This record gives sequence, C-alpha cells and structure tokens, in this order.
Amino acid sequence: QVQLVESGGGLVQAGGSLKLSCAASGSMFRFNDMGWYRQAPGIQRELVAKITRDGNTNYADSVKGRFTISRDNAKDTLFMQMNSLKPEDTAVYYCYAVVQRIGTTGPFYNYWGRGTQVTVSS
Repeated sequence: QVQLVESGGGLVQAGGSLKLSCAASGSMFRFNDMGWYRQAPGIQRELVAKITRDGNTNYADSVKGRFTISRDNAKDTLFMQMNSLKPEDTAVYYCYAVVQRIGTTGPFYNYWGRGTQVTVSS
C-alpha cells in the first residue's frame, strides 16, 4: 500500500555533500509530515529533520545550518541536502511519513523506509 524507498547514501569525505531522496508511493494515501531519522551503531535512532506538508521544517541542533530538508508534494518525494558532512553524521538514514487515507478523517499511520547508509570518512 505505502512504500518509502530511500536513495542517495554513500561514502564521502568529511566536508563533502550528499543528497538523500525518498520516493513515496501509495495512491490512496495523503502524505502529511515526513522526515529523516538516523541510527548509528549502538546509538538510539534520532530525528534529524522533519517537514510538514505546508513546508514547515524542524532540525536537530547537530545538523542546523548544514542539512536542508525539502519535499515535492506533486511527486510525493522527500529530499535532504547534507553539506559539510562530519564523521559523526555516519549512520543509516531512514525516511518516514505520516499518512492518512485520502477522503477520510480516519487515523494516521506511520511508515518507514528501509534506510540508506551514509558514511563520512575523516
């Protein structure tokens, strides 16, 4: 029904940039809040950035000024431009979405992608 597929991860040197994408599918659903979490080995998953359907954004303090989240509602696609990457940004990055079935006032559901690895070398 709903699928989120991340892409754009990879290996980059410190100071470099990457752009993550998350392609969302699910024609019967409206994608509301979307965002990115990350999880490094041995560390709890943390929120990196989120964006409302109207484009309001929030960022973790650790990425403010370096990461920019955006979305294309027409294509149900989420992006995150990551600049000035640091070794501590190394993690698996997960896309998430809060969705609601179109035409209903029914419940909201949370969906997650499978993640994309970002590795920043020093």
